[in-house]
Amino acid sequence: MKPTILLYDSGMGGLTIYDAIRESLPDAHYLYCFDNAYFPYSEKSEAVLIERAVGIVQKIAENYPLDMVVVACNTASTVVLPALRERFAMPIVGTVPAIKPAAQISQTKTIGLLATKGTVTRPYVDELIERYAKDCVVERIGSTDLVEIVEEKQQTGSVDMQRLQKVVAEWQSHPTLDTVILGCTHFPLVKEELQQLLPRVSFFVDPGNGIANRVVSLLQDVKRNVNNENKENQAFCTQNSEDFLKREKVMQNWGFKRLNILNFVEK
Repeated sequence: MKPTILLYDSGMGGLTIYDAIRESLPDAHYLYCFDNAYFPYSEKSEAVLIERAVGIVQKIAENYPLDMVVVACNTASTVVLPALRERFAMPIVGTVPAIKPAAQISQTKTIGLLATKGTVTRPYVDELIERYAKDCVVERIGSTDLVEIVEEKQQTGSVDMQRLQKVVAEWQSHPTLDTVILGCTHFPLVKEELQQLLPRVSFFVDPGNGIANRVVSLLQDVKRNVNNENKENQAFCTQNSEDFLKREKVMQNWGFKRLNILNFVEK
């Protein structure tokens, strides 16, 4: 029996997490929602992020019995997980910056955390660094612009390298930085471009495989809700937009049947 897994993000960056999970669970039934009405999440308040998370999961769960929810967004995951776990019975998996593996792999013990402005300033991230990277120097860049660069790449196939270079300029001459954490699910989609701009960096680390392993492990103990053998993968967004058809095409290229507009009223 196929498990039904919902992934959600503010944009389409969470598709990198979907891709990693799908490699391990190719036959699962996938739902993906991007909250474009509130994109980007990086500078939204914690109260807004919690309200959106609960509302999105609640609305989709009304029509699709869910076996698991994956918050495929670092910014949201640093805030919303307790509220979701309190409200819903199914397992909730979050996405947090891969600080532990980065600290383990770095040879120089100098790490760069590339994330959104919201993520780099969260106390939760400070706690992860204190716990797993105490012996490392951790440099941080928080960028909303990079999220938008990736969203544009997904629709056009190209990257404005000059704009991208401005984001990471301070690291280009860093003498000891050898590991960069891709601390937003969007960022693996420009990994090759970042490698070109940061040739001294040996390791680019993202949480995709770790999350996939966690999902597989948790599903072993989940009693499946319904038989989803013939269900098609569906994508959702939270508002119509001028680029709707382009976004639908992107989602179809990733294996989703169609892009639906999710209408729900915030409480």
